[in-house]
Amino acid sequence: MPARPRPAPATPPAKSQETVITAVSNVYTSPRVAPLLVLGFASGLPLALTSGTLQAWATVEGVPLQEIGFLTLVGTAYTIKFLWAPLVDRYAPPLLGRRRGWMLVTQVLLAAAILAMGALSPSSALMPLALLAVLVAFLSATQDIAFDAYCTDVLRKEERGAGAAIKVMGYRLAMIVSGGLALIMADQWIGWANTYMVMGGLMLLCALATLWAPEPEHVARAPRSLREAVAEPLHEFFTRRGALSVLLLIVLYKLGDAFAGALSTTFLIRGAGFTPTEVGTVNKVLGLAATIIGALAGGSLMARWGLYRSLMAFGLLQAVSNLAYWLIAVSPKSIWLMGAAVGLENLCGGLGTAAFVGLLMALCRQRFSATQFALLSALSAVGRTYLAGPLTPPLVEHLGWPGFFLVTVVIALPGLLLLYLLRGRIEAMMQDGDA
Repeated sequence: MPARPRPAPATPPAKSQETVITAVSNVYTSPRVAPLLVLGFASGLPLALTSGTLQAWATVEGVPLQEIGFLTLVGTAYTIKFLWAPLVDRYAPPLLGRRRGWMLVTQVLLAAAILAMGALSPSSALMPLALLAVLVAFLSATQDIAFDAYCTDVLRKEERGAGAAIKVMGYRLAMIVSGGLALIMADQWIGWANTYMVMGGLMLLCALATLWAPEPEHVARAPRSLREAVAEPLHEFFTRRGALSVLLLIVLYKLGDAFAGALSTTFLIRGAGFTPTEVGTVNKVLGLAATIIGALAGGSLMARWGLYRSLMAFGLLQAVSNLAYWLIAVSPKSIWLMGAAVGLENLCGGLGTAAFVGLLMALCRQRFSATQFALLSALSAVGRTYLAGPLTPPLVEHLGWPGFFLVTVVIALPGLLLLYLLRGRIEAMMQDGDA
C-alpha cells in the first residue's frame, strides 16, 4: 500500500505570539500601571515603621515586654479606617483631583511625621514616639483609602490584573525596605534615628510619583452627601443573609496567624537569641519573599480549587505552620532552622492571605467596592490589633514561648470551624456573585 502522505507541520503562530508578548509589555508599561509600583511602595512603607521595626527598636533599647505589646495598638487606624473612608470619597483637596490630591497630602505629612519619629527614642520618650506612630498610622490608612480608590478609577478593565500585581510588588518591596533592610541599617550602619530619617526621605520621593501619575480617564461623580457616601453601602451589606456570620469569619480566619506574628520579632531577638541583623535578614527579607511566593502560588491554586476549598486548605496549613516557631523555641539556636521555619510559616501565611483577599473581593458589590472593601479590610485587622497585641504578652509570660506557639494553633481552629459551617454561603457567592 502506498504510504499515506504526512501532514505538513503546523506553522508556528509567530505573529500571534508576538501580539501576546506586545500586549503584555504594553500593559505593564502603560502610564496608568507603571506609577503604581512607586505608589504601592509608598502605601507599604509606613506599616513596618509603626509595627515590627518600631518593636525591634524598643526591644533593643530595653523597653519592657508589656509596653512593647501595647505598641501594637498603634495600628488602630488601619482597623477603623472605614469610618472616614466616606469623607475621603465625599471631599477632596483643591489640587490634583479627588484621589491624587489626598495621596499627595498624606504622603507629604507622612514624610514629616516619620522624620519626627527619628528625632525621639523609645527608652527616653516612648509616649511621644508612640503618639507620632499613631499619627503615621492614621495618615497611612488615609493614603491607603485614596490609593485603593485611585487604582479602581484609573485602570482600564484589561489593566487591572497587571495593576494589582505591580501594586502588590511595590507594597512588598516597601515592607522589605522598612522592615528587614531598616533593621540591618539600624544595627550595622547608621543607627535607629538616622534609619527613620532615611525612610522619611523615601516617602517624600514617593510623592513625586503622585505628581507623575495620570488622572482617571472617566472621573466618577462624588457622593452628593455624607448620607449617600455612608448609609447606602452599609445598608446593602448588612441586609444580606448571614452578614454577621461572615464578618465574624473575617475576624477569626487569620487570628491564629496574628497571635503567632504579634511578637515574632521580639521572640527571635529576646527569646531565641538572634541579633537584629540576623532577624532582619531572615525574618523580614526571607519571610516577605516567602509570603510573596505563597500569595502567587495561592492565586494559581485558587483558580483550580475555588474559594472555599482554598480557604480551608490554606487555613489548615496556616495554623499548622505556627509550629515552626515552636520548633525554634525548643531547639538549640540555629540560623538555618530559623530560616527554614520562618520561610515555611510565611509561605503558608501567603497562601492564606491570597485566599482571604479573594474572600474580601467576593463580598464586595461592584458599585460599593471602595467603601465596602475599606470596611472589610479594616475589620480584618481587629484580631491583630485588639486581641493578638494586648493578649500575647500575658500568654507568653504565663505559658513561655513554646507553650504560647502551641496555643496559637488552637486559636486558629474556631475560624476554620466557622468556615466549614459557612461552606454553602461561600459557594453561593461564587455561583451567583451574591454576597
